[in-house]
Amino acid sequence: MTDIILGVLHMCLFPGGLFALAVGLLFKGLDRRVEARLQRRVGPPLVQPLLDIAKLLTKETLIPKTAVRSVFLAAPVVGFAGMAVCAAFIPVPGVFDGLYNMGDLLVLFYLLPIPAIAIMLGGSASSSPFGAIGFSREMLMMLAYETPLLMILLAVAMLVGKATGTGAEFSLLAIVDWQQGAGSLGFNPVMIPALLAYLIFLPGTMGVPPFDIPEAETEVLEGPLLEYGGPLLALFQIGSALKTFVVLGLGVALFFPGTISDFWIVNLIWFVFKCLVLMLLSLTLVKSATGRFRIDQAFRFYVKVPTALALVSLVLVWAL
Repeated sequence: MTDIILGVLHMCLFPGGLFALAVGLLFKGLDRRVEARLQRRVGPPLVQPLLDIAKLLTKETLIPKTAVRSVFLAAPVVGFAGMAVCAAFIPVPGVFDGLYNMGDLLVLFYLLPIPAIAIMLGGSASSSPFGAIGFSREMLMMLAYETPLLMILLAVAMLVGKATGTGAEFSLLAIVDWQQGAGSLGFNPVMIPALLAYLIFLPGTMGVPPFDIPEAETEVLEGPLLEYGGPLLALFQIGSALKTFVVLGLGVALFFPGTISDFWIVNLIWFVFKCLVLMLLSLTLVKSATGRFRIDQAFRFYVKVPTALALVSLVLVWAL
């Protein structure tokens, strides 16, 4: 019973829930502000993502007459719930080991696509032709960027597993603990291609330029999210903020989990700082300097570049 209560608290408060949401919204605000500065604009205030969600929560929920009502309503809830659970699995080195030490790489691999699946379900249930186009684009993008992610996770698991004699180590906590003594994988020459592949994976899974094709405002008018508004759209935005924390936190745990102090608050700040640097390098700078790919260009890019990089690390780990 105590474990269940602790699990609920971790999902609702830390590292998931309120903490993950606060970090995700802060990062989204910083991302928009830095992007605006890079483009010589003033930009919105840092709290603008929070203000957007607060405004949406006060609006009326409208459902298209021809929509599949149950799926239309359930999609944002599923996306939000999936990321709330996933956030609790992310270990914060020197602070928290992850929910019940269950942060398995394969579990996270299956949980991460939930927001994309929720967007696809919502778009297809809305009965909008733009939603249908967004559905097909989101599906192609997910197939493209999930392949290099799987190879990245396998490369990390095999390298740590060979070092510890377990064959393949899929426990995220064990991977973090091993790096505390052996050094961060991000500085290992064998894993540098996998790190680069992960940096390329991030803008695709977060749906930011040049990979914001499923929701391209100038082409398909937000695509799957066109018919959403009010609290339902707010749930999608909350899920996106949680996913921001999850994918950045996973990147830190996989490649740069080192701590700098015996005090948990210092390690927590250090963890958030590393997530911020990862975001600025892989999301903010990229979308500030690029346009938008076509769906065929994005698919070919992910099949060729990050997949090849991840495969290089995977082969090197297997061969050495």
